[in-house]
Amino acid sequence: MARPKSFGRDTGLQTRMLLTLFLLGLVYAVLVAVLIAAGAGAVTIAIVAAALFALQLFTSDKIALYSMGAKQVTPQEAPELHAIIERLCIQANLPKPRVAIAQTPMPNAFAIGRSPKSATVCATVGILNLLTPAELEAVLGHEITHVMNRDVVVMTVASFFASIAAFITQWGFLFGGGFGGNNRNNNSNNNGFFVVILVSAAVYVISFLLLQALSRYREFAADRGSAILTGRPSALISALMKIDSGMGRIPQRDMRAAPGELAAFYIFPPKAKQTVATLFSTHPPLEARIARLQRLEAQLQGTA
Repeated sequence: MARPKSFGRDTGLQTRMLLTLFLLGLVYAVLVAVLIAAGAGAVTIAIVAAALFALQLFTSDKIALYSMGAKQVTPQEAPELHAIIERLCIQANLPKPRVAIAQTPMPNAFAIGRSPKSATVCATVGILNLLTPAELEAVLGHEITHVMNRDVVVMTVASFFASIAAFITQWGFLFGGGFGGNNRNNNSNNNGFFVVILVSAAVYVISFLLLQALSRYREFAADRGSAILTGRPSALISALMKIDSGMGRIPQRDMRAAPGELAAFYIFPPKAKQTVATLFSTHPPLEARIARLQRLEAQLQGTA
């Protein structure tokens, strides 16, 4: 089956991913410059940062699946799930990812992996029991779009930048004689310390906001991709509304058990109600997602 003509990488998303990585590179260049000026060893910083980056890039998918209690399943173990994903991948002209199921009642799904060839799509028991086949296909189409857009690896890199600022600061104390150099007085040391703390805090805040903004847009892009791939925006609307309702019925202990670091990767935030400002949210408001999907459905039906 041929890929739908309007289905493809989202140009707006690609631009935002490049811009986010560029801006993150700039702010971290400033942080590294401040660390070096404060007396931290440049070589040590580079080695430690590179090692941690490689560790996160190559193990984040395994850690994510482990933290969710997810296990890879075969076509014999989950034939319907595999059949839907295989059909979507044929339409999207993508290699079939690994398929996993997480044993949690929380209705959710996510995609992880460095590339389409190493991707894993995971669905929870909760979402498998909650949705109809058409709704499940829409959700999985959303995740397949994430794989196609390669936004998962960009989010992994961006989240690494957001978490490494404090770590680099701590390592600066251990190597290079501490901040401020060996021949400076205590006032200089204290000044250098506070400058690094302030810059690190600013870098973290900027990185966090950039990451959240990218996360919200990539959800819009994946919603659009799913709607075009399946041809049924209404199925995704129905799925999102069911998931929202289902989240409210999940015991708080199960909600708290959901790994917070995976929040940006879920199709729906693991909270019954979002109480934080949109600026700090990993996902756009449900109402905004539904409104966009309704407009897209009208366009697909030729009534817009």
